[in-house]
Amino acid sequence: MIFKKIVAVDETLLNKNAIERLHSLGEEVAVYYDFPTEETEVIRRIGKADCLLVSFRTPIRQSVLDACPNLRYIGMCCTLYNPESSNVDVLEARRRGITVLGVKDYGDEGVVEYVISELVRLLHGFGGRRWLAESTELTRRKVAIIGLGKTGGMIADALRVFGADLRYYSRTRKPEAEARGVKFQVLDELLADAEIVCTCLPRNNYLLGEHEFGLLGDGKILVNTSVGPTFQVDALKDWLRRCPSSYYLCDATGMGALADELKDFSNVLYTPYISGKSIQSVERLSQKALDNMMNYLSTLS
Repeated sequence: MIFKKIVAVDETLLNKNAIERLHSLGEEVAVYYDFPTEETEVIRRIGKADCLLVSFRTPIRQSVLDACPNLRYIGMCCTLYNPESSNVDVLEARRRGITVLGVKDYGDEGVVEYVISELVRLLHGFGGRRWLAESTELTRRKVAIIGLGKTGGMIADALRVFGADLRYYSRTRKPEAEARGVKFQVLDELLADAEIVCTCLPRNNYLLGEHEFGLLGDGKILVNTSVGPTFQVDALKDWLRRCPSSYYLCDATGMGALADELKDFSNVLYTPYISGKSIQSVERLSQKALDNMMNYLSTLS
């Protein structure tokens, strides 16, 4: 059993080998390498496809599902944290009998390398900008992680090697991390206490507002590894203005659509690359996306 038509509606990051293998899983395959800006174009591309592959950037709303009734499978070439944070209307799709699967644990290594790299550069001044008057190591610096899932846990493990003083906030306690010396703190206490804060949250989790930035204060570093903002944008901008000795660090994934809004802030250190994208992560993503498709097809045999 194979699909009648597979459409990769945007730049899914599937590698060349994976694209070639799609032709063994579908009678017809259409692959796009850009990001459609209009829903009408998304609908046109999907057409009568029964299999849709999509990145985290293109919205697949109920209106798209209405216009594409042949869909039976949606493969998200990204992490599916939960339906609420997804660019796909997962609940509506599943209500219609459409299988929706995501992939996970494919780009975390690169994100961890990004966080360590950018912090080391800023703490020592290797990139021409230095956090404090003198160079400092990560050793004994108070580093807080908000969201101790897979990425946050890996960042904590890496920072432990450098001797950082680690603490975290999460909706659920993490006994394994606490056993390794990562201290739990409620959010207000954590923000007031930490020197460096790293947010590792699912998409559309806006945890930091005016109150939280007030607790954070000046002379701090905020690193965002999430998909898009983890804060109220106006509150972040106000913090950056009021706290010139503080820094906001993010890559292209964390920046989202805010590059123009934040470009004039000298204390925003923006890396315009996807830190989770590498030869290795693309290979992991591609293999897991294909595995999901083959497992789905096997249930139809």
